[in-house]
Amino acid sequence: MIAQGRIELEPLERDALTELVNIGVSRAAASLRKMVGEQVLLSVPSVEVVTRNSAAALIREREQGELVAVLQDFSGVFSGRALLIFPQANSLSLVHAVTGGALSPEETAEMEQEALAETGNVVLNSCLATMANMLQQPLSMSLPEVIRGDGLVLFDSEGQGDAGVVLFLYINFSINDRDIRGYIAMLMDLPSLEALRTLIAQFIARVTGD
Repeated sequence: MIAQGRIELEPLERDALTELVNIGVSRAAASLRKMVGEQVLLSVPSVEVVTRNSAAALIREREQGELVAVLQDFSGVFSGRALLIFPQANSLSLVHAVTGGALSPEETAEMEQEALAETGNVVLNSCLATMANMLQQPLSMSLPEVIRGDGLVLFDSEGQGDAGVVLFLYINFSINDRDIRGYIAMLMDLPSLEALRTLIAQFIARVTGD
């Protein structure tokens, strides 16, 4: 059911989805830690399923400036597009953190595109692959691409208007004591959301032994 731009999940569905996401993000943090050789903490304060327009509005309420995102398409039993999104103001801090802080500001700017793509690839692949494994389904991922713009641009890059839904995760990054906030968004159509809900129901049945 869609109410005020949000898709209402059953309490058990929401709990299971949050658990899957938390495990996926924990694995992503571990992969990022290996990549940068520094302490990396990733936390997920909230998980919501909303329409694309509502996702754009949520980001607009929180972020005033331009956004930068790493996108990867995923396909399998459920398919769509995953985005790792940062405020543009945070992107250079992230690049500085993952490159060890040894680069000059000019070198950091030159490395930004490549470092963001690699970081996004590590985080999104780890997160989605873990979720897919726990749901016992294969999932393929495309190569990462860096895009920029506001929420409307990021969530409507396929020109689908408000069709489909967004699994929207607000995450906090901490790399080597640098606080960097961001978002993970999974854009899906309604059949893919239903396929995901079916897999979550099967996951709940396995866990509870029903």
